[in-house]
Amino acid sequence: MNEPATLPTNDTPSLALRRPKRPRFSTPSLRRTTRRSSILLFAPGAADSFRTRWLDIQASFVDEPGRSVEQADLLVAEVMKQLAKTFAEKRAKLEPQLVQGETISTEDLRVALQHYRSFFDRLLTI
Repeated sequence: MNEPATLPTNDTPSLALRRPKRPRFSTPSLRRTTRRSSILLFAPGAADSFRTRWLDIQASFVDEPGRSVEQADLLVAEVMKQLAKTFAEKRAKLEPQLVQGETISTEDLRVALQHYRSFFDRLLTI
């Protein structure tokens, strides 16, 4: 009839005890996470200003929902424009050296790449 259940021995691995394998990435950069607080994307106080404006927009939604959505759209566009400006300014500092064939220190390039990596990682988590 029914055979009694047997417990796994040391020789027989139990399926219940096996852990699923985590996917392996081919490059270390895909596994690396950037500390989000290490690179500032806005001038001091700008992020606080954007947050305050957002709270005002959100609070006005009850009385003026259409206007709130319009203001939210404008604020998001302004934040994106400020981000683009920040990176354009950073690139403008390096560009003359690149165009004129001047030597740029590896440290300056490393910091620039860190900024781009931080921004890139943040964009992918949105």
